[in-house]
Amino acid sequence: MNKIILVGNLTRDPEGGTTANGRSYSRFSIAVNRRFSKDNEADFFNVVAWGTTADSCNNNLTKGRKVAVSGSIQIRNYEANDGTKRTSVEVNADEVEFLSSANRGGEGEERPAPKKSGNDISDLTVVDDELPF
Repeated sequence: MNKIILVGNLTRDPEGGTTANGRSYSRFSIAVNRRFSKDNEADFFNVVAWGTTADSCNNNLTKGRKVAVSGSIQIRNYEANDGTKRTSVEVNADEVEFLSSANRGGEGEERPAPKKSGNDISDLTVVDDELPF
């Protein structure tokens, strides 16, 4: 079984486009903090998403946003222009979940809040006296 789940922050804005046969893609990298590191060390993972997931990433993600990525590891071997053999490791994303607010940029800049649709759960007011438990 080849399955990976990562939670981290984008290190740069996604780079997206369309392949020659019309399939959209999104490439980005995330920094994942090591769980028991004393020095806040992080590991960096290259991620590629395809299709509607890629479209969503390209339209909504920016540097600094926190995401959860689930997918599989893909390892490719190739020969560089100088003749040396290289290995590329990337995560082929099946799912990307946006964990941080879209109105917060990665460099601390404020972005306008998204428009509410009127049926957002944050529009609800809960009164403790009305709860049955």
